Amino acid sequence: IKDLFNGELAGYAMDERMTTDLVIQALFRATNRKLPEKGLVLHSDRGSQYCAYDYQEILKQFGMISSMSAKGDCWDNAPMESFWGTLKNELVHHKKFKTRLQAKQEITEYIEIFYNRQRKQEKSGYLSPAEFTQRYYANQLAA
Repeated sequence: IKDLFNGELAGYAMDERMTTDLVIQALFRATNRKLPEKGLVLHSDRGSQYCAYDYQEILKQFGMISSMSAKGDCWDNAPMESFWGTLKNELVHHKKFKTRLQAKQEITEYIEIFYNRQRKQEKSGYLSPAEFTQRYYANQLAA
């Protein structure tokens, strides 16, 4: 789950298969990290996991609004699709993981240490998500 405010990857989960439970884990990780207000729009593609009753009910419990891409239109979910391309180009295609556990650990490190804290993003004036957030709140305090 990508926060479009600062570009941070706020919620993620990894397993052998993409299941409803997996996307629920990612959602809980994001909500624990970000503490979103009611009315937040959560956009996804139309995967069966995101359409699942359990997932949609949890969104309602958090007061979130579900938004889904038009059928077959990857451009509707461009920020997440862009992240996947970046992850593959900067890490996955350059590594030969010996185990799933190693892959999971290195992807987690990439997200938590590099992507969220150090990787500059054009959308935020070539600041990392952490730098963008820090500057935003510093400016809010100064105003």
